[in-house]
Amino acid sequence: MRSPLTLPDAFWQKASALLLFSILLTSSFIAHAQPTAPKARNFTRSAHLMGSHFTFTAVSADDSLAWRAIRAGIREAQRIDRLCSYWDSTSQITQVNRAAGLHPVVVDQEVYDLIARTLKLSALSGGAFDVTFAGGEKIYKFDRQEHAALPDSAVVRASVRRIGYEKVLLNPAAHSVMLQEKGMRMNLAGILQGYGVRRAQALMKQMGIQGGLINGSGDVSCWGRQGDGSLWRIAIGDPAYPQSVSSWLTVTDMAVVTAGNYEQYFTVKGKYYGHIINPHTGYPATGLRSVTIICPDVEVADGLDEVVFVKGPEEGLAFINRLQGIDCALITNAGRTLTSKGMTANYYSNPKSQAASASKP
Repeated sequence: MRSPLTLPDAFWQKASALLLFSILLTSSFIAHAQPTAPKARNFTRSAHLMGSHFTFTAVSADDSLAWRAIRAGIREAQRIDRLCSYWDSTSQITQVNRAAGLHPVVVDQEVYDLIARTLKLSALSGGAFDVTFAGGEKIYKFDRQEHAALPDSAVVRASVRRIGYEKVLLNPAAHSVMLQEKGMRMNLAGILQGYGVRRAQALMKQMGIQGGLINGSGDVSCWGRQGDGSLWRIAIGDPAYPQSVSSWLTVTDMAVVTAGNYEQYFTVKGKYYGHIINPHTGYPATGLRSVTIICPDVEVADGLDEVVFVKGPEEGLAFINRLQGIDCALITNAGRTLTSKGMTANYYSNPKSQAASASKP
């Protein structure tokens, strides 16, 4: 019988070392081979909606989900536009206008509720916001040119004769709407983009988008955080220098709506008249070039910017200061910046422009 082969201890030590190295190498390879979890990032798409430029941003680690949510948001804004557009011959608002002075029109509950909210804002603002403003006659040409004079005062008074939110009759049982006088017209443009942004945001959040931003031509609403974890930075333009920024805000879960009165205007003897009309007087609202409203609800903010424009710098600022959870930043015709009591913003210093003094009366 042959005796068993006996290997030296040095051999077993070397073999054990090689085996341990092989295990470590394999473990390292497996660790590196496993894919890392995708990081959340911003996905953005633009669209032409409601006659304006919109951008939709969704934050997600799932690119398929992000693009589906953005497409869903765009479709939602399109649906609302078809339902409520003043210019769409098939919209329910057009049906209400055609029946003015004749009979009530039954509308969807969604449309009825939206109109009811606009009437509440009209009452709260003392008519500075008026959903029947479309009944006013077009007597101005906002061509950025110097005009010889304003229209005759009698013409101006007659131009707003058919404006009056008090003449809108609502029937909550039938959810019907009626304009009492022939020639009256309703237009939700003063609040519709904000409502479209709000509904699109709600749908995107419902689909699982934890962070995002929608900008409907200056009607901005954001939630959550950006892909890198930072808050959203919203710029406020400088009316004196188009395409430039006067200040910015860093926010989340907030709406920031900015309206300018400096793209559609004319002048008379050097005095500036913007396109927003005071529904009480028929004359263009004066005193302000830019209004920014900050509050949690983009629909509310969209309506309030027009209220402040019509009321003017002092009265408009006082109006906002009486509201809870709402702030504003105003830029006057003279270039002054006025802010509400709770407003905080970051201001750029532009040596080429006149220094705007931030004040809180």
